[in-house]
Amino acid sequence: MVEHLVSSYSSNLEEYVSPLRSRRNQVPAKKSSSRRKYGKAAGKTVASAMRRKKRGTLRSGKGGKGGRVKSRKQAIAIGLSEARKKGAKVPKKKAA
Repeated sequence: MVEHLVSSYSSNLEEYVSPLRSRRNQVPAKKSSSRRKYGKAAGKTVASAMRRKKRGTLRSGKGGKGGRVKSRKQAIAIGLSEARKKGAKVPKKKAA
């Protein structure tokens, strides 16, 4: 009696689990060799900007005369902008 219940339960379980297994084992298609979008120097400049933000010395505006930067996104944008000025490999700004 119990064996019958267990066997019916396991067969029902296989119906639900087998589609999940097949999806899990699929390897995603690999992109063709892509290059780095941002150079090492750009990463260092952004990291520096993030440290200045944490310290509270990162300021926005021309020549750093604006207000103190509070958002993480703004700190990253300032770091990328500085990297562009230095000539690091950074993609062009998207048109607003």
